[in-house]
Amino acid sequence: MYNFRNITLSHITKIIEDFGEKKFRATQINEWIWKKNISDFNQLSNIPENLIKFLQSNYFLDNLKIDFHISSKDRTTKCLFKTIDNLFLEGVLIPSDDRITACISSQIGCALNCDFCATGKLGFSRNLSIGEIYDEVFIINSLSISLFNKQLSNVVIMGMGEPLLNYENILAAINIITSNIGMNMSPQRITLSTAGIAPKIIQLADDNIKFNLSISLHSADNIIRSKIMPINNKYYLQDLSDAISYFYKKTNIRITYEYLLLNNINNSIDDAKKLAKFTKISPCKINLINYNSTEKSNYSKSEEEKTEKFKDFLESKNLIVTVRKSKGSDIAAACGQLIAQKNNLLI
Repeated sequence: MYNFRNITLSHITKIIEDFGEKKFRATQINEWIWKKNISDFNQLSNIPENLIKFLQSNYFLDNLKIDFHISSKDRTTKCLFKTIDNLFLEGVLIPSDDRITACISSQIGCALNCDFCATGKLGFSRNLSIGEIYDEVFIINSLSISLFNKQLSNVVIMGMGEPLLNYENILAAINIITSNIGMNMSPQRITLSTAGIAPKIIQLADDNIKFNLSISLHSADNIIRSKIMPINNKYYLQDLSDAISYFYKKTNIRITYEYLLLNNINNSIDDAKKLAKFTKISPCKINLINYNSTEKSNYSKSEEEKTEKFKDFLESKNLIVTVRKSKGSDIAAACGQLIAQKNNLLI
C-alpha cells in the first residue's frame, strides 16, 4: 500500500480519473486530507462509496497523533507526537506577547551529532514524511486555538533533525502549509533553520523559495565550529559563506544567524570579531541564544557580563542583534533539548 499523503495533486487527479471519476473529486479529497486533516478514508462524507473502498484497498494515511503534551510555567507547551510506525518526535508551541510560534521537527533524531545538542545524541531514525511535517503544524495550530484562542502566527523548522537533509519533503510540506488546500499561511511567516548544508542552501536559491532562512552558525572559527558541529568538517565556513552569498543574491532574503553562546568556548570578543566579519556577507540579523543545559553536557551558559560585551561589540559594528530568551527550559522544550521521550516531558 502507498502513503496517500506523499502523492501530488496532479497524480491524485490521474488516479481518480483512471478510476472513472471526474477530476473535481481529487480536489474534494485533497481538501479533506489537508484542510480537514482526516485520518480515515471513511471520513470522506461526500465521496462515492466505491471510490472510498478503492482508496482503502490501495492507500493509507500516515497521520501523527499527540501521545502526550505538557506546559511550562511560561506557557510554552511541548508535544510528544507518535507516528503510525510507533516512533516519537517532538514539537513545541511557543506563545509570546505579539506572536504564537510552532517549532517543528524535520526528522526523527538527527545525524549531525552537534556536541551541545541532546537531539544529536539520539542518532538518526528516519526522515519525516510530507504529511507528518504538515501534521505538526496543523496539530500545534489546533492546540494554540484551544489554549490561547489564537491561530499560529509563525512556524520555525528548528526542532529535531536537519531540514535540508529532508529537502524534498520539507519543501513539499511547506507548499501545502502555504496553499489554499492546506493552511494558507504566508511563506514569510515560516523560517527554516539549517546547520549549514551548503549545496542545499544553493538549491534553495535556485528553487526560488519564499520562506525565511536561518543559519545555526555558533562559531565563525573553523576549528571551534568543527569541534562543536561536525558538519563543519564537510562544509567549511568558506563553503557556507559562498552558499549564503549566492542565496542572498538570488533571493534577496535577509539571513538570520543563530549563535549559541557557550561559556569559554565561543563567547570571547575575538569570537565576536570573527562573527561580525563573517556576517558581512549580506544583510542579516543575529540571534544570540542562551545555552540550555542537557544531561551529561560538557558545556555551560555564557556568563551574563560576557554576553553583554559580546552583544555590545556586534552592535558597535552596526549589526542587528537580539539576545533570545529561552522558553520552556523547565520542561526541556528549549533549543537543543528535544529528545522525544515521554519521561523527558514528565518533569
